[in-house]
Amino acid sequence: MATNGKHYHHGRTPAAWTGSIVAGIGFILGTVAFLMGPNWVLFWISIAIILGGAVAGGVMRKMGLGQA
Repeated sequence: MATNGKHYHHGRTPAAWTGSIVAGIGFILGTVAFLMGPNWVLFWISIAIILGGAVAGGVMRKMGLGQA
């Protein structure tokens, strides 16, 4: 806890969970893409999913669902 009375969640917010889960799915797909041969189309889709997770977490944070 901070001394100014502000409560810190240490990443346990809906925005953090959403960003982490979506990025995790993207990393798993990227791993599968390399194990398959490499499959460059699936790899770039996984990169887009990872970036989408970052955007989703940021938007949710701006909506008040994350730590300030």
